[in-house]
Amino acid sequence: MFHRRRATMAAFLLPAIAVYALFILYPLFKGVYLSLTDSVGGPISHFVGMDQYQAMADDPQISAALWHTVLYALVVVVAQNGLGLLFASMLFRRPKVRKALNVVLLTPTLISPLMAAFIWSYLFAPNGGLNALLDGVGLGGLKHVWLGDPSTALYSVATVNIWMFTGYSCAIFLASYMSMPTELLEAAALDGASGWRRFRSIEWPLLAPALTVNVTLSLIGSLKVFEFPLVLTNGGPAGATDTLTLLVYRNIFGGGKFAYGVAIAVLLLVTVVVLSSATNSLLRLRERRV
Repeated sequence: MFHRRRATMAAFLLPAIAVYALFILYPLFKGVYLSLTDSVGGPISHFVGMDQYQAMADDPQISAALWHTVLYALVVVVAQNGLGLLFASMLFRRPKVRKALNVVLLTPTLISPLMAAFIWSYLFAPNGGLNALLDGVGLGGLKHVWLGDPSTALYSVATVNIWMFTGYSCAIFLASYMSMPTELLEAAALDGASGWRRFRSIEWPLLAPALTVNVTLSLIGSLKVFEFPLVLTNGGPAGATDTLTLLVYRNIFGGGKFAYGVAIAVLLLVTVVVLSSATNSLLRLRERRV
């Protein structure tokens, strides 16, 4: 009986394992192998060992793109989750408008990233909507070439990411709010805990699992960002918004350096795995402590 059950389980698992191996494991190992060759994308390649990675170590463009990628992810994770938590807290306390406003916050996620990037490229234009709004409210002195200034370009691109996915973070935090024990919240209210004290002592610890999910998802998504910097700036101005994904794209599809582009993709994979795993482990540890 036990062996029949194991055989049945294996029969159900094998198709999934086969698909995973074919579409995940094989491309992964094939990519790592190609990064150790001098392939230009054709059938002919020669093993060159760590030459591509040595070239990456000596390439200042790689270190700059890695820094831009990490900085972009940091800005997005902090702002997106901070705003998502703020909106979720407000909606939890206002049940009459909760559904309507939650739909409004989730509306940007219904737009494709490419379309969102094109829309914001017009808003960020020198004569676009953002500068016109500042002019209209008497803040013309704050008008700026948002995507043309190296000091603001990366943060402007990050703004689009934050605008688009804050609704996701809000929805996850709000779901965690809705699952909080009402008895505990009522007891806190009877004890006089309200406002910041209630949030810090009761709500924040109970939101720990939602925070772990939100931070992990937003970190992975922002480290792999591609559409927003491609459409809005294409890595400019002067490389100020170059990310690892853009370098992968340029080298594989336009630079004639296929193996080098694959090596950058491997670096990106390692970066995502290391940072997301470390962050998730720290947040899980925090969950157990609180």
